[in-house]
Amino acid sequence: SGQILAWKGSSDETNPFQPVQSLTGHARAVVCLAFGGNRLFSASLDRTIKMWDLDTLQCVATLNGHSDAVMSLVYWENYLLSCSLDGTIKVWATTGEGKIEVTYTHDEGHGVLALNGITLPGKTDAEHKHILFSSCNDNTVRIYELPSFEEKGRLFARQEVRTIQKGPGGLLFTGDGTGLTTVWKMNA
Repeated sequence: SGQILAWKGSSDETNPFQPVQSLTGHARAVVCLAFGGNRLFSASLDRTIKMWDLDTLQCVATLNGHSDAVMSLVYWENYLLSCSLDGTIKVWATTGEGKIEVTYTHDEGHGVLALNGITLPGKTDAEHKHILFSSCNDNTVRIYELPSFEEKGRLFARQEVRTIQKGPGGLLFTGDGTGLTTVWKMNA
């Protein structure tokens, strides 16, 4: 079963991290973690997302909405974005009653392996561009502008991209199934 280990840093030089608690509840492996809004979100091969309170380290909600393994999570401006091998990206938001529900589903047509996002600065806050990168198992990374999900382009890899990380200065790093890490430069 999938578990999450919570660790706390210490001043002990021989053991700089101490285990605090094991968070259990997923039926299969946990493959991604994301933080946002004093919550930890965990994605699992069991098709669920769990939401954990960071003060109590207790599971406060289980989000069901994907029909296959949930592979990646991004927390963006009070929204949680999740992707799955079911070929969808889901946008989750808190309702007026305090529940978290899917507010939008984007169908990729291919299993989605990884997500990451960046904000391209504009002259004003209103001119900032929020960009989402979505890696699919057809060896592409799709580039979307949020919140519209308007496709802005694609990156192509030799094999499926398993991880996407943003770096300083508009750099984007992708790691694919061949073991290749590619560095991309974003132009505004």
